[in-house]
Amino acid sequence: MTSLKQVLKNKLTKKELAALVTSYDVVGDIAIIEIPSILKPKEKLVAEAIMQLNKHIRVVCKKVGIHRGIYRRQKLKIITGERRKTTIHRENKVLIKLHLEKVYFSPRLSTERLRIAKQVKPKETVLVMFSGVAPYCLVIAKNASPKVVYGIEINPVAHRFAEENVKLNKLEEKIRLYLGDVRIVVPMLKKKFDRIVMPLPLGGENFLDTALSAIKKGGIIHFYDFKDVTGFEIAKEKVLKACKKARKKCKILRLVKCGQIAPRTYRICIDFKVC
Repeated sequence: MTSLKQVLKNKLTKKELAALVTSYDVVGDIAIIEIPSILKPKEKLVAEAIMQLNKHIRVVCKKVGIHRGIYRRQKLKIITGERRKTTIHRENKVLIKLHLEKVYFSPRLSTERLRIAKQVKPKETVLVMFSGVAPYCLVIAKNASPKVVYGIEINPVAHRFAEENVKLNKLEEKIRLYLGDVRIVVPMLKKKFDRIVMPLPLGGENFLDTALSAIKKGGIIHFYDFKDVTGFEIAKEKVLKACKKARKKCKILRLVKCGQIAPRTYRICIDFKVC
């Protein structure tokens, strides 16, 4: 199989080839790449090479800065292809429509989303906090047999896409979506859940009290965090401390690495049972 470096070997210098970032995300028919400063003058060559290697890709964007703000949005610049940032992504038997710059979405979590779905037992009532365009809600509803999946999202644009995605996948009977802050919406629901998913890896511990107030006895919470390999025990301590404060007993079932974000640094998920 032809690689990106092979396609560009006669178009870039040795120094440029060494700096080339060969991995990139693909969301629907849009590729999202990183361009080191040394390659900025030749970014279009790189983008065109990616389209040459992937015939289904219609747009190539580059990352501009990092995810920012409460909505975790990232600026993107179109380098080549169609002038759009909206696409339909396919994963785990569902379709996910989104605007890449207006919402947060990671295609790298498809395996993790399915891992969670496979744990859901028939007739469970599930809550997904920070549900975004509803990828967790959709994958759980499609690949498991829950009674109902609730999703709460604070970004109004992501919420609108989520509503559209529920209809797109014909899952209206299985998914209920709410716009707002989970701290406000969860108490308003006046429900107890068999399972709560917390896919907010930065600052998620600030919402553990809300999750613990809404989980049934014997229920499972999936808590996410960013930690280097030396900080895994610290993440566990966050869970244990929150449970102690809420006067609830818990049992940590497993700690799963679900994506490397930097050398020796991972997105992790702690699955724990509230006894």
